[in-house]
Formats: sequence, structure tokens, C-alpha cells
Amino acid sequence: MSIQVSPSTIPNSNVVSLTSTLLEKDAYLTELLNLVIPPKTEGWLQDLREGAASWVRHSTIPTTREEEWRFTDLSSLRKVQFNLETGNFASLQFEILPEAVNSRLVFVNGVFAPELSAVADLPPGIVVSNLAGLSVVELEGIQQYLAQAEGAQEVFTALNTAGITDAAVVWVKKNVVVETSIHLVFISIAGETATISQPRCLVVAESGSQVMLVEEYVAGKMPTPQEGGVYLTNAVTEVWVSDNAQVSHTRIEREGAEAFHVGKTAIAQSRDSRYTCHAITLGAKLSRHNLEILQTGEQTETNLNGLTIISGKQLADTHSAIALNYPHSMSKQLHKCIVGDRAHAVFNGKVLVPKAAQLTDAVQLNRNLLLSSKARVDTKPQLEITADNVKCAHGATVSQLEDDEIFYLQSRGIDENDARKLLINAFAAEVINQIPVSSLREILLNTVNNLKSLTND
Repeated sequence: MSIQVSPSTIPNSNVVSLTSTLLEKDAYLTELLNLVIPPKTEGWLQDLREGAASWVRHSTIPTTREEEWRFTDLSSLRKVQFNLETGNFASLQFEILPEAVNSRLVFVNGVFAPELSAVADLPPGIVVSNLAGLSVVELEGIQQYLAQAEGAQEVFTALNTAGITDAAVVWVKKNVVVETSIHLVFISIAGETATISQPRCLVVAESGSQVMLVEEYVAGKMPTPQEGGVYLTNAVTEVWVSDNAQVSHTRIEREGAEAFHVGKTAIAQSRDSRYTCHAITLGAKLSRHNLEILQTGEQTETNLNGLTIISGKQLADTHSAIALNYPHSMSKQLHKCIVGDRAHAVFNGKVLVPKAAQLTDAVQLNRNLLLSSKARVDTKPQLEITADNVKCAHGATVSQLEDDEIFYLQSRGIDENDARKLLINAFAAEVINQIPVSSLREILLNTVNNLKSLTND
């Protein structure tokens, strides 16, 4: 029996059944919805928001009773009363990548910050702007892409769509090769009360184009030191890769220690396209990233590299899904987790290979390094194959630092703490070294080197 891929069969889309959820509305979710809905306007964007809001009203926040969320308990999120936070953050401090000095968009608490952004000297054939900066023709063009990706009915994605007021837009025209890195920075500032922001990003790479994108979620640093507060970032990114286009996408999540982060990355790949994602998860008290790739043409190439480094009592959940619907495709996935203290990492990766996807080559590997006896990882790599002429493999490993390796390094004059750091660094470097932006590689390697002890029981 072949697998038919549709919005309801994409793994991890967590599409909520209206028949089941109509029985009981979620009062907390309704509160969030009423908070984020902007004043009513006219036009296609309002229609988009109303459709999503209608779906949210008949949905519920996932619980551990649902298979896709059974390791990630959102009950701590439900205890927080959120508010919207706005203000003037012109003096905000953040890292500027040398490769993107004049090619960055910055959003603070979901609001575009033109005084922190710089899009001068971009080559012709690429649009990097927020919604308000687009021309009438460009606004008409994005209607066929914005909120049109598979899995749009997932509850957090629909909540984001219901509250859309702005978005980061990167549009690369046909056959344009962009050598400059595009840096999208989404900064969250916690207020006196818990705050919520809903960043939105849309990337369109037309036929034959190439672009390199860095998408970063960070906790803001003000000149006057402030204690890190509670906030929720509910982010959605849609990437449309047209025929023979190439997109290199690096996603960094470095939220605050008390933050909640829920992110969706939805990619549609057309014929002969190539998409690469480097997803790095470092921050947040609780984070969840849904990475979903839908193949819409044959001979696509998909490379997914992930790295999660957590400690303390952090929980980081990565759910990925690759739906391969056409023949002659290739996908490779490597996701690594470094888990210390009492932290908890979750990885669930699905690869769908229906009968139509003959001659597919798909490889998936999850490797986990536990640095404490109380650290935990739940891993579930999955292949669902009904094609009979494919080359597919998957696997997972869970290990600790080997005493023999540490002893060997100590015998060469390296103390035990430095020996552990070297081994952890080497484990992480396999993913970090594949990131194409050199300054970002250096920042991440330094972050790993300077991590405080991950091994406290």
C-alpha cells in the first residue's frame, strides 16, 4: 500500500482534528490567541489571519498523551501568563557577523528594528525586507507563499499566522547567485512580566538561484544588566526552493535561560533543488523545533545537520520529517546531542519513502553524548518505506566519554578537565565545521570551548 503525502500525512505537522477538539476548547490557548491577534484590517493578510485564528479556536495545546509530544511536557508553559512587550531598543547589543555587515534584518520581540538593520549594497536580484518595505508587486507575489507550506494547521504555526503583522522576507530572483550571507536576527527582550513574540520568516529562491541564510534567535543584552526573564518565542519559517535552486540555511537558537522556544521550519523542494540546513540548539529552558521537508519534484538533494548542546534542567526537542514523493532523490541527516547535568534531549526523525520515490538514497543518524549519570535522551529515528528499489539506512547511538580516551590524553600531559573539553569539542566540531560562515563557526566553537561544566550530577 503506497503512502499518499498530504497536509494531514506529513509527520510532525501535528494537525489537530476538528472533530476531536470541538468537544473541548482550550481556554489558555484562547487567551494567547486574543493576546496576539492584531487590530482588524482589510485585504488578503486579514483573511489569512482569520482562517488561522478559526483553526486555533478549535485546537488545543499538545499534551504528553499525543505521540509527537510524549517526551515534551508543556504544562510549565501553561502556568505562565504572557503579555506583549514593545519599546525602543535602539541601544540593544548583539553580535554582527562580518559576512553580513550590510545584509541583515533585525527584529526585536517580533517587531522590525530598522535602526539595527542594514540592507545596503545588496546585489541586484535579491529582496531582503520586512513586509512594510515591499512594493505592491512584491506583496502580491508573496501571497502564493506566505502561510502556504504544508503543516500550516499545526497549533503553534496557526497561532503564529493568526498574529502576523510583519515578517522577514528574502526573495532571490531567477538565476541570481548571492555571494553575501543574509543574516536574520530575532531578539527577545523579557519585560517586567512574561512576554510573547511571534517571528515570521519567508524565503523564496526562484529557479536557478543560490542563497546563504543565517537565522538566529537570541536573548537581547541591554547596556544596563538585567536578569533574564521568562518569555515565549513562537517562530515560523517557510523556505521555497524552486527548480535547480540552492539554499544553505543555518539556524541558531540561543534563547535565555528561562525562555520557551517553539519553532517550525517548513521547506518545499522542487525538481533538482538542493537544500542544506545546519540547526544549532543551545538555549532556552524548553525548546522544540519542527523541521519538515516536502519534496515536490524529482532529483532533489537534502542535507540536514543538527547539534544540540544543553545542560542544567534544559529540555530540547527536535522533530524532523522528510517526505520524499519522487524518484532519484538523496537525503542525508546527522543530528548530534551533547547532554549534561539533568538535561533532557529528544530526537524524532522520520523519512517517508512511498512507492513513487524509487531510486531514493536516504541516510539518517542520531548520535548522543551523555555527560552525566542523570542526563537523558529519547531518540527515535524512523524510516517508512514502501518503495522496493531504494538505498536507505538509519540508526542511533548513545554513549558517554570513554575513560580510556580521557586517560590517553592525560598521559600526554593534558589534565582531566581539558581532556573532557577536547573530546566534547571534537564531537561537536563534526557539525559546526560544516557551517559555511567562517565567523559563525568560530563563535560556536568558542561557545563550546567556554561552556561551564556539563557534568555535574
